[in-house]
Amino acid sequence: MSAEVRGAPTPASGVGPVPGARSSHHGPAVVACGGGHGVSATLSALRLMTDQITAVVTVADDGGSSGRLRDELAVLPPGDLRMALAALCDDSDWGRTWRDVLQHRFATDGPLDQHALGNLLIVTLWELLGDPVAGLDWVGRLLGARGRVLPMTEVPLLIEADVRRPSGVLETVRGQSAVARTTDPIVHVRLVPSDPPACPQAVEAVERAQWVVLGPGSWYTSVLPHLLVPDLRAALHRSPARVVVVLNLSPEEHGETAGLRAEDYLSVLHDHAPELAVDAVIADPRAVEDVSRLAAHCEARDARLLLRQVGRSDGTARHDPLRLAAALRDVVEGVLGDVHTGAGRPRR
Repeated sequence: MSAEVRGAPTPASGVGPVPGARSSHHGPAVVACGGGHGVSATLSALRLMTDQITAVVTVADDGGSSGRLRDELAVLPPGDLRMALAALCDDSDWGRTWRDVLQHRFATDGPLDQHALGNLLIVTLWELLGDPVAGLDWVGRLLGARGRVLPMTEVPLLIEADVRRPSGVLETVRGQSAVARTTDPIVHVRLVPSDPPACPQAVEAVERAQWVVLGPGSWYTSVLPHLLVPDLRAALHRSPARVVVVLNLSPEEHGETAGLRAEDYLSVLHDHAPELAVDAVIADPRAVEDVSRLAAHCEARDARLLLRQVGRSDGTARHDPLRLAAALRDVVEGVLGDVHTGAGRPRR
């Protein structure tokens, strides 16, 4: 392979633009932490309000196409990273076409069955470049992505959860897929290894960010893991960035968030990272069982609560990009019309 492609494309690298790419930046610098459909929802909204986006994505998936590639090739699971890149595609013919290419899954009777083409593309670049971040940057350039996608660590992770069975006994469940499917209450989650090195570029992005967004998504397997990587957690603590939490639209009927109320999501974050300062919480009022109770939880943590309809009008438990973008913009700009607030804290 030629030397010209041995590395990540950067604004100063002299690499020319691609159709759909934008050279100028506007809006605040935002880091979105999560994985899967949750971080995709956040990114689809953020790209409508800023060009300065970094997605820091969990790398613990052990199922489906990602799990198969992880096991067979000893690489990071690419699926959540692929979904984040697809969400950042520009709304142009170029962006929409490459988004569809990235998300395309094969349906065959052979070994390619249910593999996403984007997963194969990402892993190919990893093998050619020997650098996960460089590979993701090259895919982002190809797509004309409005932002950057980074793994939270360059080490594949295992998630373990202590689950309380109906008998009251605590039992350890291992693997993201197994934890995501559990219907018994999760008491605590942890990573294996317990102190994985954070991706340096992810740490740098958090330190330079003006805002960090946590959620929505699978709370225990996509959101919490970022707070369990020591270097990322420390970066969040020392960064001047404000933290906004986007709550889920509904708990899962069967799965890791079954039975969680709106305020429980905040309690889980506090239990696993008590030093994390949350500045704002966005919640859809249709997904809040008791507004006063959620407001009290926010006030106790000096966090502002913004109640806005951010779900789709079709009744599905999915965030609408335009509505979520408007809510995030109001938080960033300090528009607090129908917000229950605590005393607030000075800018850190």
